[in-house]
Amino acid sequence: MDNIYGTCLPNFYVSYEREYIKINDVRISIDKKISYENFRSHRWYGVDDLRAFGHRSRTMQMGYDPKDWSGKPVIGIINTWSDISHCHVHFKERVEQVKRGILQSGGFPIELPAISLAEPIVKPTTMLYRNFLAMETEELLRQHPIDACVLMGGCDKTTPGLIMGALSMDLPTIFFPAGPMLRGNWKGVPLGSGSDTWKYYDDLREGKITEEDWREVEEGIARSFGHCMTMGTASTMTSIAETIGFVLPGGASIPAADSNHIRLATQTGRRIVEMAWEDLRPSEFLSRSSFENAISAAMAMGCSTNAIIHVIAIARRAGFDISLDDFDRIGREVPVIANIRPNGSTYLMEDFYYAGGLRAMLKIIAKFLKTGATTVNGKSIGENIGNAEVYNHDVIRSLDNPIYPSGALVVLKGNLAPDGCVMKVSAMDNKFLKHTGPALVFDDYPSMQNAIYDENIDATADTVLILRNAGPKGGPGMPEWGMLPVPTKLVKQGVRDMLRMSDARMSGTSYGACVLHISPESYIGGGLALVQTGDMVTIDVQKRLIKMEVDDNELQQRQQNWRPQKPRFERGYGYMFSKHIEQAPEGCDFDFLKTDYGAPVNEPDIF
Repeated sequence: MDNIYGTCLPNFYVSYEREYIKINDVRISIDKKISYENFRSHRWYGVDDLRAFGHRSRTMQMGYDPKDWSGKPVIGIINTWSDISHCHVHFKERVEQVKRGILQSGGFPIELPAISLAEPIVKPTTMLYRNFLAMETEELLRQHPIDACVLMGGCDKTTPGLIMGALSMDLPTIFFPAGPMLRGNWKGVPLGSGSDTWKYYDDLREGKITEEDWREVEEGIARSFGHCMTMGTASTMTSIAETIGFVLPGGASIPAADSNHIRLATQTGRRIVEMAWEDLRPSEFLSRSSFENAISAAMAMGCSTNAIIHVIAIARRAGFDISLDDFDRIGREVPVIANIRPNGSTYLMEDFYYAGGLRAMLKIIAKFLKTGATTVNGKSIGENIGNAEVYNHDVIRSLDNPIYPSGALVVLKGNLAPDGCVMKVSAMDNKFLKHTGPALVFDDYPSMQNAIYDENIDATADTVLILRNAGPKGGPGMPEWGMLPVPTKLVKQGVRDMLRMSDARMSGTSYGACVLHISPESYIGGGLALVQTGDMVTIDVQKRLIKMEVDDNELQQRQQNWRPQKPRFERGYGYMFSKHIEQAPEGCDFDFLKTDYGAPVNEPDIF
């Protein structure tokens, strides 16, 4: 028995009985469960006909030799690098390190660039294009002679988009995470992505810091390549990808600038060649337990609210009907134990890594996990976390000393949100767990923004700020507008949190008493469309209730008087998006991309 990777991460890989073969005169051990003739690429390169002649000759045109591909799996690398993708700026180098691992194990690497979705550069929101990336990923893999793939992502929507597309294609797949950036710094104080943007902006509005201070924060908050180093959507989703089983154990926690991240890239390249010969597809190792584990991990890490939308979408692409009810059920049991901002007040993802990382956190919550769920390394998640340790018990807490006694997120329902909405209770003032206040309603972001900076705004700390027409269709694309700014008038009075509601999302780096993803969205006539300024609005987290204190007859009359708005798009991708996007509780996928929509797509004809 030979271990696949006996040096770098010896406990993370399965051992197999080996068959030794020669590839380009190099002796390599491979666990072959399928033959070369079973690979998709064989249809392009391995047959003796006119079309294969063209494929081979055009590949040789690029300087390749038949020994580069003959008898080998072709590994597609979907790379979301671009000149403006700040989170992935290091992917130009990392892709070469992934290729190195593929070549070491006798594969033929092919890099395929995909849309980069640079958060927060892309407007109006990257969420408008997550499904675009999913479609592009699926079709890149289908149209090319790819036998297995490495997905390179990390910035918020790239992780779900890449995985969704790969699931629909169902080739052997492994995810390579971008890794969190190094912690920021300002005058010796650590800075956290997003979270400190909001904090110091309020300090600026209150007069606690100067314009010069504000510029220095801007210069110090993002010091290296990599994604947000708070427990935002990026760190949440890469950690979820690992928990589901798509990332080599421990990979999601490694900072982007750490040399271990380079080694992870090469290890990922080596492993995907093994997976190609093993024919280890997502449909082989994923189960409902994989996604229930992901929800448990999300709750324990104090996840981004965006996790709900993305996990539901990913799970349903895999054929598992995960819903809001699963999040609420698991969230009642699993406490928040990762003391990472914005849930905690001090630590960031770099500290999380030094404290033992995701594997250590998962070991602490092992009793909530289905530890038999399998992963890309061929082992169960239970085996992968078996020797994990916590090195800082303030960063990764014990179950009897949590950051928050239940999960990070709760699901509320009522006449304002008949199909549900989401609230991040682990990062807000607890006084808003039960609250009733008068609504102040805005139909669009500009009118809300103008009012927020108006010193004469008719609002108190008890007011409930409501923004509507910001959902999947209305936004369009469900932008991250949900952390509505506290009015400047109140900020100057020392108010830093108040109850806010919308059908939008918010950044995972955000915090505060924000009710999000209200569904059905107001743009299509959901309950949020009916609330009026002055209505009393109530939430009760213990009862999982959200409602406007308006009698049913009045609501029925308002519904009859409601009129739809003008379409956001009349042509192009946006038009298609508006026609086919689903609501938040369904994961905001396109209806026609769901696994059960129509007959499966066949392999492309080659004539």
